[in-house]
Amino acid sequence: MAAKLTKSLSIQMDLSSSSSSSSSKLLKTPKNLSFRFHRRNIKCSLTSPPATPAEFRVDILSESLPFIQKFRGKTIVVKFGGAAMKPNQQDNLLSSFVKDLVLLSVVGLRPVLVHGGGPEINFWLKRFGIEPLFRDGLRVTDANTMEIVSMVLVGKVNKNLVSLINKAGATAVGLSGMDGRLVTARPSPKAAQLGFVGEVARVDPSVIEPLVKSGHIPVIASVAADEFGQSYNINADTVAGELAAALGAEKLILLTDVAGILEDRENPESLVKEIDIKGVKKMIENGKVGGGMIPKVNCCIRSLAQGVTTASIIDGRLEHSLLLEILTDLGAGTMITG
Repeated sequence: MAAKLTKSLSIQMDLSSSSSSSSSKLLKTPKNLSFRFHRRNIKCSLTSPPATPAEFRVDILSESLPFIQKFRGKTIVVKFGGAAMKPNQQDNLLSSFVKDLVLLSVVGLRPVLVHGGGPEINFWLKRFGIEPLFRDGLRVTDANTMEIVSMVLVGKVNKNLVSLINKAGATAVGLSGMDGRLVTARPSPKAAQLGFVGEVARVDPSVIEPLVKSGHIPVIASVAADEFGQSYNINADTVAGELAAALGAEKLILLTDVAGILEDRENPESLVKEIDIKGVKKMIENGKVGGGMIPKVNCCIRSLAQGVTTASIIDGRLEHSLLLEILTDLGAGTMITG
């Protein structure tokens, strides 16, 4: 974070020859030299020498202290997937996301990661000659598709994330909803059309609570079984929201591929930075929130109603969006409060 922000805060200065000597140089400083940091303008003057990169890093870390103190020891449930898992963006976004998650763990937060893996599932379905099929935004999951979903999410995506987090210096433990009966599934009301697409019937966080308290990072694939052992593919946002409620999390964060909730869906500049449950329900009623954003918003509302303090929908396409959301007052999307 420090390196990126340092780069973004760099100050351009010109050297020009003086009129008295061609060899002497004068430092020319713009009259209104300033840069933005945490919504404040910090003025640089001729009486203060320019800050070195190291000084910038220290200043940034110092500015982060109140946010670290606020969230230290608190559980943060993060849903990861979508944009950050697209093949053309995976390397950069995945790398920065993993580093951010590890940083949060190192400074005392208790992150829990829930992931999907739609693009990866689509890739492997096509390799097996199965064309991905969606209905009303949900994946149609027959028996063959369910087998591949489990293989990809639990056996590939999950273990890859665990390996990357461990490599970055934290200790991750990979699980699915089936492990320790963490999540018990039930069929979707639209099971006849969607196949093995499930909903969350019950969450028992006892298997991951010791991991969280000991500083480990649970990494959870959004696959679960019902009481009869049948596997189901469950929306990762839903799993994250229900898990956040069961853990009594301080914050739920959903990474997505849009800027957040927009006042005008046709205008990406109309981002709503913060809104309460009443306000966001009104936006749904007025048709300002629609499409795939509705289930995300409903997931946030449900988690807030069950005791989660805040829920945020943030732009997963933005590098270091997780740190921007937690460690600055600017945020990286829309925060919904109770």
